[in-house]
Amino acid sequence: MPADEAGPPANKHRELIMSKPLKRMLSEDLRQRYAGVDSACVVDLTGLGVQKTQQIRRDLRQKNIRMQVVKNSMARLAFDDGPLGPLAAELKGPCALVTGGDSIVEVAKALVHWTKEFAELSLKQAMLEGDPGLLTVRELSKLKSRVELLGEVAMLIASPGRAIASCLRSPQSKIAGCLKAIAEREEE
Repeated sequence: MPADEAGPPANKHRELIMSKPLKRMLSEDLRQRYAGVDSACVVDLTGLGVQKTQQIRRDLRQKNIRMQVVKNSMARLAFDDGPLGPLAAELKGPCALVTGGDSIVEVAKALVHWTKEFAELSLKQAMLEGDPGLLTVRELSKLKSRVELLGEVAMLIASPGRAIASCLRSPQSKIAGCLKAIAEREEE
């Protein structure tokens, strides 16, 4: 090949070159897909084979959790002005966005479970309900889920009522016991 007709650089990791309209279309698709989503976890699937990745996806799908590999620049464009903006700004390297489930805490717990089986699964950042302060996925997995917190609140609300009710019932049971003892003595 003549020197003036040099082809593309001989690079092992050639980056996919996309036109601006294609980039806009893809980022708009991501924006629409994640509209209303304010919680997500980011993982790195590098090193996992197809079978392991599919096994993880299948398990997550059963829990109504979705995992999607995203191109970082597209995610930054799509999430820049939305609730996932702070998370998108931190995307570095190969990333998959994990969303859905009953709560993002349950998502994080499921991901931590999978790291025990597949050490290649790398946990990155997580965002909880639009809070710009990011957590690691492991930190998020240690929090209580929304259902657990609601259960605790309900128990705390009901506790004073139960204590009062038991106090009110206590004198009545003592009086009833005394009356029963007196009645038994008179029968003798």
